[in-house]
Amino acid sequence: MQLFYRRYGEVGKQPIIILHGLFGLSDNWVTYARRLASECFDVWVLDQRNHGQSPHSDNFNYIAMTDDLFDFVDENEIEDPIIIGHSMGGKVAMRFALENPHLVKRLLIVDITLKSYGPRENHKAIISAMNKVNFDLVQSRQDVEEQIAPHIREYRIRQFIMKNLRRIEGNRFEWQIYIQGIEPSLDKMFDGINTINKFNKPTLFVRGGASDYILPVDYDQIRYNFPHAEIITIEGASHWVHVEAAERFYTLSLGFVTGSPSWLKT
Repeated sequence: MQLFYRRYGEVGKQPIIILHGLFGLSDNWVTYARRLASECFDVWVLDQRNHGQSPHSDNFNYIAMTDDLFDFVDENEIEDPIIIGHSMGGKVAMRFALENPHLVKRLLIVDITLKSYGPRENHKAIISAMNKVNFDLVQSRQDVEEQIAPHIREYRIRQFIMKNLRRIEGNRFEWQIYIQGIEPSLDKMFDGINTINKFNKPTLFVRGGASDYILPVDYDQIRYNFPHAEIITIEGASHWVHVEAAERFYTLSLGFVTGSPSWLKT
């Protein structure tokens, strides 16, 4: 599968690959990627399958997405990348690093861990709300927001979901994300990673203090599979820690990717 990507920075510099989460797309990470690129990195931001401008498929699971990443690295001859993954993208990044440790230099995981989470009703509610939109009644983005607002109460989540809108012929709108491929496999997005494999290279887990995706009880499993892992909490931040605490997240991540982590100095 030929994934869509955005690329920023200098060819020949240390490559960084960024993987978005469920319902996300590469566009969510552009500001961060450009900022990293200005520090002399070669930054690749991917749309994963069924998201953004990448191809659609009814085969939607972590095996397929990990294979997509392997093919992407191979086809683009990306050597020794640092991989950053949020949520679903973090699960893909972990699987890839554990299966191909020789291909990855460092790993930064944002608010996700290896465990199985079980079905999350809020994700099902988001898909249900998206499916309810009647695009025959839509003339603007505001019209879409008015239709989904009764089902997605939180403004920040609505804005995140609406990034998936695109304008098509006839001044109409549609969802860019392939809901029909994601919905039947949604529960698989919360599967765990069960392996004895280890990634013995620098790894950073950044968790939101107001999020339940990584809990102290999960630390032992993290440190088994990632023996050199650092786990840093950004207090007050939710699952979208890189958005809600953007400056703190950037400082931590820049320290990690440059090999000069600020938390070791404090």
